[in-house]
Amino acid sequence: MSIQKECVLRYREDGHVRFQIPAQLCKVDAANAITTGISGIEGVYRVKLYRSQQKLSIRFNEVACDFKSLARQLFALLAELEQQGALQTQQVPTVAQWKGKLSAKLDTFKVTRWAKEKLDEAKETVQAAKVLTKLGINKPKAFLKDPEKSIIDFLNDILVLFLIKLHWGEITQNWLVKPLKYRYEWMALFYMFFLLVRSRRQK
Repeated sequence: MSIQKECVLRYREDGHVRFQIPAQLCKVDAANAITTGISGIEGVYRVKLYRSQQKLSIRFNEVACDFKSLARQLFALLAELEQQGALQTQQVPTVAQWKGKLSAKLDTFKVTRWAKEKLDEAKETVQAAKVLTKLGINKPKAFLKDPEKSIIDFLNDILVLFLIKLHWGEITQNWLVKPLKYRYEWMALFYMFFLLVRSRRQK
């Protein structure tokens, strides 16, 4: 199908026509060539090509150039540009391709790094659980004597480790730098350790 047949007349009145044009004509080079060519037609005094909307608006003097003459010269211009290859879709420049590949690699790297961070966090949690489990195993008598208390102590240790890990960034970056501002957080932290130590004391 020739490019002329893809141009559809959407609006017409005396001295003004508007066409719906294909995306192929909205490329930068093609749009500039079409606008320049139409402006050279006798009687045409305004040409607007809206690339994002794929619309071509032409205002002309009916006395100097009627609609039929304008359409004939417009289609001849499109045919000439098409034969010259000015309307062909240009390949993406090498630099743009490189940028696209780099962007894709960066996205992949971000996903991989996020997955690695989550895996490291999971490993650290498992390692901490192993340490606490060993500590519990080293006290079999206490477990046999009071299994409920041993399980509760183990779960409390897990909770404390989780809370410290969760707030470690805040502790090192904010709490230590501005202790007065975060005094309530420090009070909560000390109280948590107090409860933890108190729960371990022998009755």
